[in-house]
Amino acid sequence: MRWLMLWLWALMALAGCGKPSDAPYQPTLNAQQPTQTQVYRVGVHPLHNPQRLMEVYGPVVDYLSAAMPGVQFVLEASRNYEAYEEKLYAGYFDFAMPNPYQTVLALQRGYRVIAKMGDDAEFRGIILVRKDANLANLKALKGQTVAYPAPTALAATMMPQYYLQQHGLDVNNDIKNLYVGSQESAIMNVVRGHTVASATWPVPWKRFQIEYPALAAQLDVRWQTEPLVNNSWVARKEIPEAVVQRFTQLLVALKDTPAGQEILQRLPLSTFEPATNATYAPVQGFLERFSREVRPIEH
Repeated sequence: MRWLMLWLWALMALAGCGKPSDAPYQPTLNAQQPTQTQVYRVGVHPLHNPQRLMEVYGPVVDYLSAAMPGVQFVLEASRNYEAYEEKLYAGYFDFAMPNPYQTVLALQRGYRVIAKMGDDAEFRGIILVRKDANLANLKALKGQTVAYPAPTALAATMMPQYYLQQHGLDVNNDIKNLYVGSQESAIMNVVRGHTVASATWPVPWKRFQIEYPALAAQLDVRWQTEPLVNNSWVARKEIPEAVVQRFTQLLVALKDTPAGQEILQRLPLSTFEPATNATYAPVQGFLERFSREVRPIEH
């Protein structure tokens, strides 16, 4: 009988092991919890075509991610200005590097300026023509087609159009304005002879000279505008202040190390520098003059 009781007790114990517990799961307090990575989207306006943009600005984003434990920055390229602006104005990017015109609009849509590109003297419009073009002066452009990246490209479109208007051409009636989507496309239009002139700005022009020296040798920078404030870095207002401050510090410090200088050289740029919303007040003034004297724009 004693053996029978022991056998029954053992069966009951085994059956109990197969039943799920009614008690809720409680994590062990001293267990090692995995560290979560916070991902932030970074958008740079179409300084270059998407492939080139990833090649040039990818190292900047990788550097920021490597220097900030627990944080990962993901660079997203846009196919053209329209696509980029749609995402920027919808607040899709957490951090972004818009042009100054886009910066002014972004400030109305939940962003704040945290830094900017240095080298303001380089933020100017340039107008390229073929060396074999028979253009004695600006008025020789009358009746011709001029290529630009996009209507909202500040240095590469608005500033050259303002320059043309100030020097005796009616931009809306004397010439045909062709918007081709990117800086490289604008340059290639005049190389191929599809347009008599093309507008861009020094950064993509320098890059074009390095990558396509034979084609660049066929062109001249015939006219250039006065400079304005360079491109900004903005962050969404709800991003934690500690993350924004570290992001800014790292950008500004790029110039201080050989590795950082190599990254900047690829842009090409000498430095990033701190900035605020107030830094872009001169841009607002330019946009008001442009809207009044050349063509209406949203601002």
